[in-house]
Amino acid sequence: MKNVLRRLLAGELTEEEAISELRQVQLEELGGRARLDLGRFLRRGIPEVVLASGKTPEDAARLAVAMAERLGQGLISRMTAEHRAALREQVAAAGMRVIDYATSARVLRPGFEPEAIDGKVGILTAGTSDLPAAEEAQMVVEACGLEVRLEADLGVAGLHRFVGPLASALEWGCDVLIVAAGMDGVLPGLVAGLIDVPVIGLPVSTGYGRGGAGEAALTTMLQSCSTGLVVVNIDNGVGAGAAAVLMAQRRRRGRTTASIAKTSAPTTKRAKRPAAMVQDKPGPPGRANSSASTSTASRTPAKSHGKPRRGRP
Repeated sequence: MKNVLRRLLAGELTEEEAISELRQVQLEELGGRARLDLGRFLRRGIPEVVLASGKTPEDAARLAVAMAERLGQGLISRMTAEHRAALREQVAAAGMRVIDYATSARVLRPGFEPEAIDGKVGILTAGTSDLPAAEEAQMVVEACGLEVRLEADLGVAGLHRFVGPLASALEWGCDVLIVAAGMDGVLPGLVAGLIDVPVIGLPVSTGYGRGGAGEAALTTMLQSCSTGLVVVNIDNGVGAGAAAVLMAQRRRRGRTTASIAKTSAPTTKRAKRPAAMVQDKPGPPGRANSSASTSTASRTPAKSHGKPRRGRP
């Protein structure tokens, strides 16, 4: 977009040509089957993510590579082994590289790195089975240029395990915590009740029997007594990562604005006020105040008008 505006100012493009190119920057149609939202990152700070589920491996890979060609990186989630194989084949043909996550991936154009943003997101998981959803969130956060730390297998079955990693994340200075949990889904509420950092609960479809597809975890998080716990849908790692990015950016922006306002505020000298008169402190109820004020005010003798008073014998 900046390139288009520079060329317009330099006279290399007419207004009509600039408008046409800007429309292509915002939206591009691929073969009539997909419309890439190329302007999403500029609007929201969150890139578009290709959902591999329901798409053929070739189509999903083609979309991710097309995003990387135009924007520098393309994100894809919910991949099967067939999706990953097709992605690797097309990435190799395009001369790009892939950063792999559990069931997700980032395709990067040569020389591209996302602009670093001052923000930190911590991710905790109750079990190792929760890692695919947690790494989906990690992918989104890293694609937006924020720092990430992920700690796994900290569930409440061994409650002592999460104390150290939680303290480490707080010392590191995380702005937001994503806590992924399946089964009973207790860990996010537990963490949210202990800290003053925003917590995003990520229910995971880990478990078996009744409620084993993530419904029990989701219900537990929605019914949490820890006020302020934010919850996304089951296995929605992309949504959790996007929410964490927006929260972290806003939190850092608020701190920066507050510090700038504090340093730039004019220093005003307060006018000196006379010392306040010491007043009697009220004593306990039902008891007279024995510490009378040491006032030096002189009492004016009463003047008698008319006849003088007789002195008493």
